[in-house]
Amino acid sequence: MENVEKMDMIDELAGTIDEKCHVADRPDIPLVPSDDSSRKNAPTSTCLIVLGMAGSGKTTFVENLSKYLTANGAAPYIVNLDPAVRQVPYPVNIDIRDTVKYKAVMKKFGLGPNGGIMTSLNLFTTKFSGVLDLLEKRKFEVKHMIFDTPGQIEVFTWSASGSIITEALADSFPTIIVYVMDVSTSTSPITFMSNMLYACSILYKSKLPFIIALNKIDMVDPTLVMKWISDFEAFDVAVEKEESYAANLSRSLGLILDEFYGAIRTVPVSALTCQGFPKFVEAVEAATLEFNTEYKPEMDKMKADQRESRKLKSEDRFEKLKREVLEISTGPSSARDDKSRAMDTSVSIGPQGDSNAKHEQRNFDAEESGMEETSFQRFLESAKKAKEIAKKPAA
Repeated sequence: MENVEKMDMIDELAGTIDEKCHVADRPDIPLVPSDDSSRKNAPTSTCLIVLGMAGSGKTTFVENLSKYLTANGAAPYIVNLDPAVRQVPYPVNIDIRDTVKYKAVMKKFGLGPNGGIMTSLNLFTTKFSGVLDLLEKRKFEVKHMIFDTPGQIEVFTWSASGSIITEALADSFPTIIVYVMDVSTSTSPITFMSNMLYACSILYKSKLPFIIALNKIDMVDPTLVMKWISDFEAFDVAVEKEESYAANLSRSLGLILDEFYGAIRTVPVSALTCQGFPKFVEAVEAATLEFNTEYKPEMDKMKADQRESRKLKSEDRFEKLKREVLEISTGPSSARDDKSRAMDTSVSIGPQGDSNAKHEQRNFDAEESGMEETSFQRFLESAKKAKEIAKKPAA
């Protein structure tokens, strides 16, 4: 009853999933005929999960990336995952706000802004299979599917719902994490290391191809930051000028993380002017290839190992149960004698019943000593014969 009440509450707060802007209504997205045989070998859409700190320019990045891709004949499919945003400046195909009412969730559970966002995402996740169904229908029609996440980055990256959505997408489509980083906040070696530490933590958690979009290069020259990413010596020289505990910590972290963030694809872009977008699209293509050639086989291997592990555990449980049944059915010899005598009494009806029962008992003893059947099979055979004896009329 409690589970039914919970499901009713979820259905009350989270409605059905539907496309707000249908692909068929957008002439900029060419529809592929459903019976097109080329679909069998055609590449599927690449999912771009866009993350970024508040104020990093993430929403502007999604807006102008959508315009840029559309202008180049590859209009994306966009999913908004921010339940608290008042309006979005781009055409949304699936919007969490159509499924979950953010303010109603806050009022229902007495939550604050961040708690309301997290709970709304959790409710939306319970309906995410509907999102996957819609995405499956469009995977041959669009090249890119862009997911705009909440500005409170930790709500998505470190929540159960964020992990479920990310893993569900990666299981069905090539999936890439795009981390929008504000270059203007990274000109100090300490804040630079803070940003890179966060990027590495997301990379470690998601275990997916990762691209850093170094945003706002129209305001700040990214040359210094790019040099710090590729050359630890240059970063070390810069951090030596800082005299604080944070500077020493940044130097130590730099020694450890240099190998990690040095291998991450980093593309300087301007979300406002679209500068650097061609190189960003090239990075997406390379990351998609990396997903298909390296990540996907590894994920398939992990899933196969998990299935094999579950199979072995199931077989072990079956064997254990079988041994327990055998022990119960056979038991010690005295228990078998008592069980046989009890069976004799239960099936004896008159002289003929006694004779038949004793005859069957002798046959049972002979079979037990002379045949190499398992104890469990003998027990079943004995019980079957006892039932047949009980059905015979008394003499």
